[in-house]
Amino acid sequence: MTTPDSNRRQFLKTSAIAGGLAFAPRLFADEKPKPEVPDADKLKIAVIGCGGRGGSNLSSVSSENIVALCDVNQQNLKGAAERFPEARTETDFRRLYDHADEFDAVVVSTCEHTHAFATLPALKLGKHVYCEKPLTYNVYEARVIREAAMAAGVATQMGTQIHAGNNYRRVVELVQSGAIGPVRECHVWVGRAWGRQSEADSIKNKDIVHVEERPATEDPIPEHLNWDLWLGPAPHRPYSNVYFPGPKWYRWWDFGNGTMSDLGSHWIDLPFWALKLQSPLTIEASGPEPHAEIAPASMEARYEYGPRGDMPAVKVNWYQGDNKPAIWTEGGIPQWGSGVLFVGDDGMLLSDYGKYVLLPEDKFKEFTPPKQFIPPSLGHHAEWIHAAKTGDPTTCNFEYAGWLTEANHLGNVAFRTGKKLEWDAKNMKATNAPEADKFIRREYRDGWELV
Repeated sequence: MTTPDSNRRQFLKTSAIAGGLAFAPRLFADEKPKPEVPDADKLKIAVIGCGGRGGSNLSSVSSENIVALCDVNQQNLKGAAERFPEARTETDFRRLYDHADEFDAVVVSTCEHTHAFATLPALKLGKHVYCEKPLTYNVYEARVIREAAMAAGVATQMGTQIHAGNNYRRVVELVQSGAIGPVRECHVWVGRAWGRQSEADSIKNKDIVHVEERPATEDPIPEHLNWDLWLGPAPHRPYSNVYFPGPKWYRWWDFGNGTMSDLGSHWIDLPFWALKLQSPLTIEASGPEPHAEIAPASMEARYEYGPRGDMPAVKVNWYQGDNKPAIWTEGGIPQWGSGVLFVGDDGMLLSDYGKYVLLPEDKFKEFTPPKQFIPPSLGHHAEWIHAAKTGDPTTCNFEYAGWLTEANHLGNVAFRTGKKLEWDAKNMKATNAPEADKFIRREYRDGWELV
């Protein structure tokens, strides 16, 4: 899966813009050398999910005391155990919690559909939790996890690593200080189109498997994979190579939510932070005819938010794959492959992960940025570790990340129902679309309960 970590070099290479107010700060404070921590001061961490993003997260917290490792993939588990031979190993994370007195904190990097099930027991046991994005599989689970984290009072962090970058901080400061005036419109687009693809798209992108329907045949389950535990709370289905290994699974509605919830965690994070968003009033979406099994490659979602404090009502528009804002298509702004455009009464601000520019450039030639008021991050993982030890806050805690995750999932709910949803956030109901209920919350497979 492509992440801010894996794209770091690409963005650093493209971070300079000729002319205008363009800024290219260093992305990740996590890269600072870390001083050696005495063993007595180290967190005892259990890591659930040790491959892919899990392996990266494991490396990022390896300065602490790794006491337990868990993965349904024995190849991943074996590799991690070789690095940390004294750590307990488990295949089923539910069994990991039978030994909860052995650890203080948990890092969750499983697939999206099991995030909440691996996270909730930790919160109820008073453990600090770092969970990969998206925080949960659906709206209901996001609400459960957010409220459980609030009750637990522990250090939490969702894995939106780009949130630690200096660029996002500078953009938030500019928007909140009124550099472009009140913002009433925002556009967010990503070039990735992972979802229900054409055969031609499959040929162009080797990561894409062209599948129109659920496979009718069953592939042999790899010896190193516990398929039943991998499925977890999802409905049972025979094993197929179209789901595993790698990020293939997240195109399938039973396991993930496609590009919207995945990259939405990173890209919608910026307007969510800068515009102080929480619950939308309405959500609508458009794209191809919804497919029963697979999330779309290209689509749009439109959110309406009411006034927040001194900020006016705002519309936030999401585009993925082939879809782009009209101002982008018409050449009214630089045609960056992915970006966030804030449209204010007095100008526009265009940003991606590592750079931003104020538009029109001529108007802002003499502009002086506001004094920085958001301090640099210790590093996305480092600030979670620091928070667990000191009680200081994290910037992507589950209170913030829970609302962000709910909003992202609602874009898919609107797409799948084909209606403009009128959202009652308190009761988690689309008041005009009872058919949305099955996408907001689902029934779990026998033996799995979110309690």
